[in-house]
Order: sequence, then C-alpha cells, then structure tokens
Amino acid sequence: MTTKEIRKGFLDFFAGKGHQVVPSAPIVVKNDPTLMFTNAGMNQFKDIFLGEAPVKYARVADTQRCLRVSGKHNDLEEVGIDTYHHTMFEMLGNWSFGDYFKEDAIAWSWELLTKVYGIEEDKLYVTVFQGDEKEGLPKDQEAYDFWKQWISEDRILLGNKKDNFWEMGDTGPCGPCSEIHVDCRSEEERALVDGKTLVNADHPQVIEIWNNVFMQFNRLKDGSLQSLPAQHVDTGMGLERLVRILQGKSSNYDTDVFQPLISFIASESGIPYTQGESMAKTDVAMRVMADHIRAIAFAIADGQLPSNVKAGYVIRRILRRAVRYAYSFLDMKEPFFNKLVPVLADQFDGVFPELKAQQDFVQKVILEEEVSFLRTLATGIQRFEKYTSDNQVVDGNFAFELYDTFGFPIDLTELMARENGMTVDMEGFSQALEAQKARSRAATAVDTTDWIIINSGDTNEFVGYDLAESPARILKYRKVTAKGKVQFQIVLDRTPFYAESGGQVGDTGFLTADDGMQIRITDTKKENALNIHFTDEIPEGFELEAPLVATVDAGRRVLIQSNHSATHLLQAALREVLGTHVQQKGSLVNADYLRFDFSHFAKVTDEELARVEAIVNQKVRENILLKEERDVPFQDAVSRGVTALFGEKYGEFVRIITFDDNYSKELCGGIHVQATGQIGYFKIVSESAVAAGVRRIEAITGQAAETFFNQQASLLNQLKGLLKNPKDLTKSLESLLEENTRLKKEIEKSVFEKAANLKSELAAKAEQINGMNFIAARIDFANADAVKNLAFSLKEMVSDLFLVLASESDGKPGLTVMISEELVDKRSLNAGNIVRQLAKNIQGGGGGQPFYATAGGKDSSGLDLALTKARELASLA
Repeated sequence: MTTKEIRKGFLDFFAGKGHQVVPSAPIVVKNDPTLMFTNAGMNQFKDIFLGEAPVKYARVADTQRCLRVSGKHNDLEEVGIDTYHHTMFEMLGNWSFGDYFKEDAIAWSWELLTKVYGIEEDKLYVTVFQGDEKEGLPKDQEAYDFWKQWISEDRILLGNKKDNFWEMGDTGPCGPCSEIHVDCRSEEERALVDGKTLVNADHPQVIEIWNNVFMQFNRLKDGSLQSLPAQHVDTGMGLERLVRILQGKSSNYDTDVFQPLISFIASESGIPYTQGESMAKTDVAMRVMADHIRAIAFAIADGQLPSNVKAGYVIRRILRRAVRYAYSFLDMKEPFFNKLVPVLADQFDGVFPELKAQQDFVQKVILEEEVSFLRTLATGIQRFEKYTSDNQVVDGNFAFELYDTFGFPIDLTELMARENGMTVDMEGFSQALEAQKARSRAATAVDTTDWIIINSGDTNEFVGYDLAESPARILKYRKVTAKGKVQFQIVLDRTPFYAESGGQVGDTGFLTADDGMQIRITDTKKENALNIHFTDEIPEGFELEAPLVATVDAGRRVLIQSNHSATHLLQAALREVLGTHVQQKGSLVNADYLRFDFSHFAKVTDEELARVEAIVNQKVRENILLKEERDVPFQDAVSRGVTALFGEKYGEFVRIITFDDNYSKELCGGIHVQATGQIGYFKIVSESAVAAGVRRIEAITGQAAETFFNQQASLLNQLKGLLKNPKDLTKSLESLLEENTRLKKEIEKSVFEKAANLKSELAAKAEQINGMNFIAARIDFANADAVKNLAFSLKEMVSDLFLVLASESDGKPGLTVMISEELVDKRSLNAGNIVRQLAKNIQGGGGGQPFYATAGGKDSSGLDLALTKARELASLA
C-alpha cells in the first residue's frame, strides 16, 4: 500500500463509523499562548475538551500535520540519527466528544489494524494504565477487560503514569491511555527475546504506533483531579510509522514518505544512500534534510517566516541544521536545500494543497535563508581556524558560541577539532547549553491559577460588531504571573471587546458596576475559543457577581478600525499595481498605524507606491459603504473569489468584508469603518524587506496622517526660513550642497598638503632606539584618512620604522601605530597588540593588522602619556 492509500484507508474507515472527516489545522498555532506549533492532533479541538466551545460533530477524524522539536524523544539534535522520530509528522486521529468511549475505541483500532491493514496479531502488544496509588487512581480495569476480547492477556501490559496517563499540560483535561505497539523484528529475533520486554524500552524495531486516550479528568492547579462532565476519546497514530510497518521497512526513511526526497538528494549529491539503520554521516545528513524540509516548507506555507524570535527562530534553527549537515557531510557548499520544495509539493498535492499553491514563494524564502546561513557558516569556520588553545582543548564556551551564533552542531566542532589534533570541552559545552535553556525557561515561565467561577453559564458571546457597550456578567477569572508582573484575566458572558486576532490588536476599556466602580481592561486576547479580558487590578470591594456594563474605548477603536479597513484597500491596490501574486503574509493593525507584509520579489518602486497610495485615497474619497456578510458557508465564499489567507484556520461558516464588489472582498473577523470616507486619508510612510520574497508597507490614516503632513509642512517652513525664503527651495538646497562639497574638497586638499610637508619633518626627527627608527608625535589632523596616508608615507620613507601618531578629532582622541614588515618578521612586533596597550591611557581600545593598527578613546589628556609609553615599549622590544 502507498502512503496515499494508507491515509485514505484510515479516513474512509472512520467515515464509515459515522465520523466527520475534517481538514488539518495549520501547523502554526494562533490564539493559543501555550503553543507555537500544532504538536498533537488534539490541538485544534482543545477548546472542546476544555468546555469552551460547543460540540459540532460528536465523532471526528482527520490527518493533522504536527511539529515537535522538544520533549520526550524529540530533541531536534537527535532527529535523523534514529529511524522513527521526526520534526513534522502526520497524526491520524479519531475523536469522540461525549459519544463513544473505551469499548468502541478499542474495538475499532483493533479492527482497522488487523482486518483492514492486515497487521499480524502476534506482532501486536497493548498497554493499559496500571493505576497510581499516590494519585488515588485505580488500574484501568475497564480498558483491560475490553482488550481481553481481542488479544491474549499475556500481550496486555500494564504501564505506569509516565507512559499510560496522558495530560495536556500541567493543568487541563487528562486521563488514562492505551497504547498499541508493533514488534517489527524478524522471526528469529522475536524467538530469542520476548517482545513484551522491549515495549516502551526505546527499541528501534518495537515501536508504539497508536495511542487511545480516554479523557476522564481535569487536572487543577493544585494538582488534584476532577471528573469531567463528559468523557471523550482522543486517539493518535503516526502515519510515518504506520507506513513503515505496512510497507515492511526497518526505517521510516525507507518508505515512500521519504524516499522521493532522499533519492533526489542522493542523485544530486552523487552519494548513494544506505537503507536501514545506517549511522554513516552521509546517510544521517540525507535523513535530516528529508525530514527538515517538511517542517520548514509547511511552516512557511502556513505563514511562519524564519526569524530570530519565537516560532520564527525555531524554523530558522531547523533550516540551518539541515543546511549545515548538507555542507559538512555531503559537501554541498552552494544552496541546495530549497530544491527539495518541488519534490515535496508534488508528494502532498491533493493532500495539503496549500504547499503546491505557494511552491515558488516557499522555495525562494528557503533559498534566501540558505544563502545567508552559508555566509554565516563560512564566518564560523574562519573563527574556528583562528582559534588557539594552550592545551589543545576547544573551550566549551567557544564551542557553544559556534553552536548558538553560527549554527554549528557540536559534532561538526568535534570533527574540526580532531582534524586539528584537538578535543572539545564537552562538559563546558553542556553547561553553557543548559544555562541557555534555563534562561529560556525562566523568560517564558507563566504561573496561572485555576479559574474561579463567579457566575454559572458557558456562553461567551461577542457582540462587538454591532455594539461598543453592552451589559455583561463575569463568568470566571484567574490570576496570571509572568516576568514578575501580576495580571488578572476575566471571561464575560457577552462582550463588545474585540480580542486580538488577524493582526488587529485587542480592545481596551472599562467594566463598570452599578455603584460606579470600574475595572480597567488593558487588553483583550483569544485563548482558543475564549475572549479573555486583561486587567492589572480588580479593585477591592468590586462586586464580581453583580451585573455590569462593558464599555470599549470608542476613540481608540475608531482609529483601529480605520487602519484595518485601509489595510483591505491597500491589499487590493497592491494586487492591482503589482499583480495578483501579492498575498498577505502578516499584518498589524493598531491605533497608531498599520503594517502590511505581502509576497513580492522586488522592492516596490517610488512610482508604484505613489500609484498604490493614489488608488487607496481614491477609494477613500468614493466613501464606499461597508458590505458585511456573516455566517457564509466557507466553500461558498471561496467559490465567489473572496480573498482568504494561507495558514489561517477557517470554520465552516465565515464573515466576508466587502468594499465594492469589484474591488475588495476578504474573509475577515475584524472591526471596520461603515464607509471608506471615515478613513480620512491614507499615507504610506515606509516600504522595506522582511524576508526573501516578503515586503512590508507601513502606513497611517486619518488623524495620524494629518499630524504627519503638519509636521512635514512645519519642517518645510523651517528650511525655507533658514535659506531666506527662496523661490525655488530645491535649487537652493542643491547649490548649498554643491558648495559644501567644494569646501570639503578644499579642506581635504589643504590637509593632505600639510601632511606632505609634515612627512619630511617627522622623518628627519626619527630616533634610533634599540636598532629601530622610532617616531612618536602629536599631530593636528582631524581627518582620519590623512593620518593613515601620513603613516603609510612614512613607512615608505623610513626603514625599520616604529611609528606612533596621536591625534584628536571632535574632542575624541585617536592613536595610530605603524610597524615596518622587517620588524614584524624579525622581532615579532604586532601593531594591534601595541595599540591596545597604548589605548588604555586614553580610556579606549582598538586593533588592526600586525603592521598597522588604530585605536580610539574618551580621554584626550592621556595622549602624551600614550606617546611616553610607546617609547618604553620600543626600548624593550
């Protein structure tokens, strides 16, 4: 069976059991502060498990693309080393939300594996939760008894809490789980060692393929467990492992999931790939590349560009690991990794079509990252080559610098060290790595208490499209501490506050009680399906149970909605001027300005920007009325040509925002003006590059644009006043600049003439010290180039030269040291070392080449002392 057939077989099986097959969520997570990436199939259903969203389908099945780069068995540096762990993987899953439970879940998993896929029953083992006395949890006898109907008891193994009790996190839904393991060893190996002894023992051929989680409890902040009002089933089966088993391979990488990529790499590199569990560096490198391209390509397609922060840093780190393996072990010194994108896109065409639709964009982003990193890698190698050690040991901190700053895997540093007869201080490296991880954990540590229920109810209605003020009641609140700051989070039964989403910032405002007491709302964000209101303080005596009025800061919202509507007009104008390849790649809409990132592979010219700006302002002047459509079936909206974003998870029903049916139609959940005239005016203030193939425009509207023009007019009037109000300001400025250039050239000419005269004077004053011609002098040159030219001229005139010049420019002292090559070679003198010693006298530092170096400082009074010190150094040389 091929991968496509296996995937389809799973979905068809559960569709036949009454499950709704739903699409994969994006791999990049939005509206969940606890996750950067989808790391499990259940992530998109988290709000259902938490009771924060209604159940739409009681039975669901899907294949979800997931990304893991940390946690048990998922250290990034280990991926590619073994044969069955990955960064991105597909999780096949079936769910029951308050419908079937253990009996059906167990029966169907057995039926699918043995009857549909034909896995031999004597190769299977199952585990059930053995109970935990400390937690007061009994053995999962129910699951054990159901399994007895399908498999012999000697193949039902008891597992501890670590392996057989699944938890979403420190708090939240959890419950016992039952794993299914497959023994893929040969008959001879199975006869020698009983497979049950190898289950959950990290044996590469005895592996878990399916986990059935039975959600029964909710873990509270204090560690206690509450029974859930409804019981759920959450299962997950790794597609890559399943394919390996059904295709009879000993490695996931030998299946048709990875072989098209590996075969392409082998062909292009001219290095054959060894199937199986080979640990040859070339084979590991190919596995790393084949794995990592999947994670990177889908993350970029879902909207996450490589960067130096948060999720973007994770993607950049994965990409760089793949490139450095290719560079080090496949001798790929030119960009190659990006060429895997078309191979991958063809593989997933019809499964995850978003990659094929953005193939060119994704490939160009990866290419740009490769080019940049190969430069960084070359710099790191140069750093290593210049590294010296007294004891032939590479310092652990230096090895960590290569790893952290230049992307060197530690095994590459070890390899380079061995080639130079050195070893690496691995203990020091490990300590530096652990210290970095500790800093990262501390920076992201958040302490959240359990929700305190105030009023009963589970509605969380948003009324902000129609109202800026609404009666409301507090349903629950909790305290959150992060980075030393304490805040409170509040959930209302109905709210006019827009929660940050789609680039638009959250609303602020007040919650006002009948007695006039207020809670100031500082921000509003989404957490899964919940609209959460942030406040720094809940005033003492505030009646949390009582009705209140929720009021949005209307003035701030007006500014935000103007910028949001202008963003829609901007995107339509960009597509009109630059082409329909323009796609939104990110945005920020707040009260001060708007920022719009979009796909385009060249700088937008001034002329193009002017056209875009003119089109948007024309649409503003037309005062086009907003056309808002709610609860439109998603497929209906797409068939009407409405602009949708790649990487955005849309529900079955969507909201359409239209400004002129022939101009701008987008899927959007944000707040907008009622007519474009309310925007006032649109002004682009900057255009720049964000990443390969991604440009950024920042713009302002309305009041901010008016302020901008007033400031520009004031500046213009100041310039006119300084130039005596000329009729032609541009011509006057050009004349002034020309005169300034001419005067600069005259001054430079004068300085160089002075230097020429001084050259002979200084040469004549050379003193014989310790067999050298020593010259030390203060010179009145403010031009650094003139000082340099003077030093090199003296070097040509005077043999065995030891020269030190002291000068001052704009009150800042400077030192120049020139040593003739003869002295550098014969006496091992080094101008860089000398100038660093002398610079201490002027509270500065510097460096350079062995024969020429310069330094700057803060204290001009130390220049004469530096010259005296130079004489001492010459006499000791």
